[in-house]
Formats: sequence, C-alpha cells, structure tokens
Amino acid sequence: MATKSTDRTLDVREIDGPPFDDIMTALEDLETGQRLRLIAPFEPKPLYEVLDDRGFTHESEKRDGGVWHVRIDRA
Repeated sequence: MATKSTDRTLDVREIDGPPFDDIMTALEDLETGQRLRLIAPFEPKPLYEVLDDRGFTHESEKRDGGVWHVRIDRA
C-alpha cells in the first residue's frame, strides 16, 4: 500500500477508549483528493460498513507486529 504526499495519517494505537469519533473527525477534515491512512492495533472490521455507508472505500493490510494499516478514500 503506497503512501501519497496527500495522505493524512491517524494512528489510533495510543488513543484511550474507542477511536470512532477521532476517525470520523479525521474523515470530515479531509480535503478534496486527500486520503486517510489509519493505523490500528486491530483490524477495524466494524468501521468498514460505516465507511461504505458514508461513501468511502478502504483497503486494509496487516503489517509486522499485528498492526493494521487501512487506506481510506472517498468513493
């Protein structure tokens, strides 16, 4: 999964509590052409349906150490 210079990164591994609101805020703040690269300690499966419903696509990849990188784009 390549990283573009227009990517924004949100690492939720250090967030206390559920990261859902932080993720939604980051998505709302995306400018045209930007994408969000989410880094999480688990695969955020519950998020995928929300993303689909809100007009986003996603691509997930499990990396070393069990860390998940999810690229989120506007559909």
